[in-house]
Amino acid sequence: MSVIPEHSYVRLDDDVTLHYLDAGEGETVLFIHGSGPGASGHSNFKLNYPEFLKAGYRVVVPDLPGYGRSSKPETDYVLDFFVEAVRELVDHLGVSRVTLVGNSLGGAIAIKLALDYPKLVNRLILMAPGGLMKKERYFKEMEGIQKMAAAFAGNELNEPEGMRRLLSLQMYDASGLTEEVVLERVAVVKEQPRCVLSTMHVPKLAKRLKELQCPILGFWGMNDKFCPAHGAQTMMEECRNIRFTLLSECGHWVMIEHQELFNRQCLEFLEDR
Repeated sequence: MSVIPEHSYVRLDDDVTLHYLDAGEGETVLFIHGSGPGASGHSNFKLNYPEFLKAGYRVVVPDLPGYGRSSKPETDYVLDFFVEAVRELVDHLGVSRVTLVGNSLGGAIAIKLALDYPKLVNRLILMAPGGLMKKERYFKEMEGIQKMAAAFAGNELNEPEGMRRLLSLQMYDASGLTEEVVLERVAVVKEQPRCVLSTMHVPKLAKRLKELQCPILGFWGMNDKFCPAHGAQTMMEECRNIRFTLLSECGHWVMIEHQELFNRQCLEFLEDR
């Protein structure tokens, strides 16, 4: 897995080891990646967190359990398992308030963390967050979810071409998909146990969105094949102090497909006191 940079590790209470980048000083911004096979904090956010560093923020970029360089136990990968892993990391770092940046599964983790520990979360930045519909609806309605599960179960993603086909579904224009990203993902997916996706369960959080107390900035690509863009309307109707940017000609990876816009709007949001 040498294609993914190696940084720090922490052993959590349940004997899971998390790998994470911790850099810079100032207000802490923690980036939470999605559930795609082979994902890591680095592959999801390497085009984004350096700009936050330059702007004077402390950035923390973990690999979730089951992903990247973190340990990959044979267990049930339910939402609260991820939430508690991130919370323990924040405790380990001695951070009292944190802004969470979450994509897809990472968005659902960020929402649940803010619901369970409202005093811990300063702001939320969400990109096509999961957890707004029941799991069955995602599998029934979304082409990307269907093909991702089938390809992972069939070991198609252990080879670059299979991984490239899947990652192409994440983007509106796959011409921007680099060989570097494909190889980063292949290196991780070869070590992932089947239970990472087969046991993954994210409950529907929509009824609790009214409880969110912090300011929220959201992004959604209108051509998303993994999380339907009408989730933005759900959040706008249920949440206070929220703004959303909807992007045409954009898939599931707003932070990659429109990195300059994403970085700029995020930093403006953080600077808006």
